Amino acid sequence: MLRFAEGGAPPRTVLVVVTRRIGDVLLATPLIRSLKRAWPQCAIDVLVFDGTQGILAANPDVRRILTIPQRPALWRHLAFVFGLARRHDMALSLVPGDRPTLYAFIAGRRRAGLLLDTRKERWKRRFLDHWLPFDDLNTHTLRMHLALAAALGIAPHNEVIVAWGGEDEREVDRLPGASSGQPLAVLHTFPRFNYKMWRREGWIEVAHWLADSGYRIVLSGGDDADERAYVAGLERGMPRGTLNAAGNLTLGASACLVSRARVYVGPDTVLTHIAAALGVPTIALFGPSNPVKWGPWPRGHAAEANPWRRCGSQRVGNVTLLQGAHSCVPCLLEGCERNVASFSDCLQQLPAARVIAAIKAATGDG
Repeated sequence: MLRFAEGGAPPRTVLVVVTRRIGDVLLATPLIRSLKRAWPQCAIDVLVFDGTQGILAANPDVRRILTIPQRPALWRHLAFVFGLARRHDMALSLVPGDRPTLYAFIAGRRRAGLLLDTRKERWKRRFLDHWLPFDDLNTHTLRMHLALAAALGIAPHNEVIVAWGGEDEREVDRLPGASSGQPLAVLHTFPRFNYKMWRREGWIEVAHWLADSGYRIVLSGGDDADERAYVAGLERGMPRGTLNAAGNLTLGASACLVSRARVYVGPDTVLTHIAAALGVPTIALFGPSNPVKWGPWPRGHAAEANPWRRCGSQRVGNVTLLQGAHSCVPCLLEGCERNVASFSDCLQQLPAARVIAAIKAATGDG
């Protein structure tokens, strides 16, 4: 364990380095909450890739968010790294890569992190005072992060923290019909990568069933041009009265919107993790991704065990994880053509009837 767990004065400042995708940043919030509960006077900063910081914008446990591009220009990168030098009592790297480990080494007077336990990666150990082996297969990402809490001798808190501000709530209130009292079904139809995508016809069939069951359909989405175009095209096949919110809400406002939903359906994306964390009945569509590692964390699930098995559709707490039925699932690869632009047959062929049945079971409707 590190010195702070052995009776020494607690750190005044901690930097948490989680330079990866936005879902990783969200799943770091239980560790951040653990640090804040253990050391209430400690100021916690978080270093993330530019574009992922929105998930922490209203987080009450975070003092400051530092951002760096995934591929920074040389001189900007050097200036950024120089500015980190020994600014924090402790730095924790949650990603076993070269850059996050070095960021932690430079920023913290004491350092701990996750590393791959291989001969090739051993050189990184000299940069950390304490390291833990990173398990990318059999340990959920949230539990992997919380392993650092155990290394620090502090109590783990397993709650995924989703927060938003007053302006986010007002954004949602301004959506036409969002506060009408009709139960909302939020459908998040566009993941960042094609290999996580369900087919258009399935979404339309599910939406019409939901509308016939009395729901107001809301299509969520970001402001990426391709995403907005896809959702706009999908909207033309949707039931009358469908609300297209894609590109019209901040991430905080999208979380606020989901919190008001009677049911949420989406693929392996950050908004699906948000819905799960908020306790909303969540239908998560999974194909090649490993649910043991990346399944949405159900609200209130204990941190001592992974929520999900690797194979098969399952229901845990407020989350139903629907997995494609092919014998190769989950292949842990990026689409049937082995790249992020390719599609996954296991998801493309997932019947809408299975999704509708999962909604019925989760909500008691129908």
